[in-house]
Amino acid sequence: MAGVAVGYLTAFFILNLEFAVNYVASLPPSFILFLLPLGILVSTLSIAFFAPDARGHGTEKVIESIHQRDGWIDVKVIPVKLFTTIVTLAVGGSAGKEGPAAQIGAGMTSFLAQYLGFNSIDRKKLVVCGISAGFSAVFGTPVAGAIFGLEVLYIGQIYYDVMLPSFISGIVSYHVAHHMGLKYMSFTLSCLPGVFDTASYLIYVLAGAFFGIVALIHMETLFMTEKFFQRIKINFVFKAILGSGALLLLASILGRRYLGLGTDIIEGALKGESVPYLDFLWKSIFTSITLSCGGSGGIVTPIFFIGATSGITFAGLFGQNAMLFGPLGFVAVLAACANTPIAATIMAIELFGSKVAAIAAITCITAFFVSGHRSVYPSQILARPKSPVLKLEEQVSVDRASTKADLLDLRMVSFFSRMIHLIRKFFHSYKG
Repeated sequence: MAGVAVGYLTAFFILNLEFAVNYVASLPPSFILFLLPLGILVSTLSIAFFAPDARGHGTEKVIESIHQRDGWIDVKVIPVKLFTTIVTLAVGGSAGKEGPAAQIGAGMTSFLAQYLGFNSIDRKKLVVCGISAGFSAVFGTPVAGAIFGLEVLYIGQIYYDVMLPSFISGIVSYHVAHHMGLKYMSFTLSCLPGVFDTASYLIYVLAGAFFGIVALIHMETLFMTEKFFQRIKINFVFKAILGSGALLLLASILGRRYLGLGTDIIEGALKGESVPYLDFLWKSIFTSITLSCGGSGGIVTPIFFIGATSGITFAGLFGQNAMLFGPLGFVAVLAACANTPIAATIMAIELFGSKVAAIAAITCITAFFVSGHRSVYPSQILARPKSPVLKLEEQVSVDRASTKADLLDLRMVSFFSRMIHLIRKFFHSYKG
């Protein structure tokens, strides 16, 4: 039931979004000067008066509802989120489409659970299925979507008891959405190295570290921009006007490539096409302003933009094949930002073929570790530390987690410290 309902609703959302985006694109370019502020303002007012939980990038509110409200979601979120996201993206706001799909799916399954009289435990399980179904239907990756819904709730823990229904809902949702006419991108990588040697391994680890740093930059940009808008003591209407004005000013300087979904830029980067070296940074800034000033949308599609373009940047800096590192950045930055390395690796396999599995796993897991205990979803629960070096005081949400690094717990550091101690002891005994 969850898969069918969310599949149809997600297809309805995406098809209407595509229609709206294409319609606005057919208008004279000068129309963006008043359409963007108007669209952001309409989105802000709709959310403020009808469904405050529809604010932001969607998936975060679903995670929060699971951890803090036993999966209860106001059904009004569904139409409001659908409408405000279409408006925001159609007029050029920089956001994504997966967060709304996940929130719409979770809202639908929460309503189903309440209507059928489920208890709080089963309601939470069904809402997880809604996340998985929404993600699967949007990106056409049913297995990665199912794992994403399970993996995104906690760092270091997975809801194994929801695995079967999550897979069923994700796969059913994908097939329903595909039947409704949704088209999905798919690339076969023909540039994979024939030999997996030590030098190649080190390059993939280095790439993972680079993508982890890119993810950290993106997360800090999001949080700093959000705090900036929160500290401005003006009415939310004026914040919407201020944010849309900033977007128009930046677009007049940098061009319109960072407005909207940016799917054409993503597809070009996945094919190895060259991009400006700071594409990933500018997209992060545009997205942060859009979501902080009142726009509505997801966060994963911008992460894909940032990941794919940063992959091209890495390839250019280190003399690597752009057709390989664009796709690797596409999934690795997601793994680092959302703390979902398993789902990101499986997504690479579903989109780019099984031969990329080992390489994708190395880059995704490295990026996941480098990003530390940070997340684009502050309500994500930090259940286990990523490394014994990172000390976790208690199991809390990422935004309240208190962690500190202790390099002395690294086995290599401990080994060398013991060796130094033994050498000193030997010299002292020799002198004696």
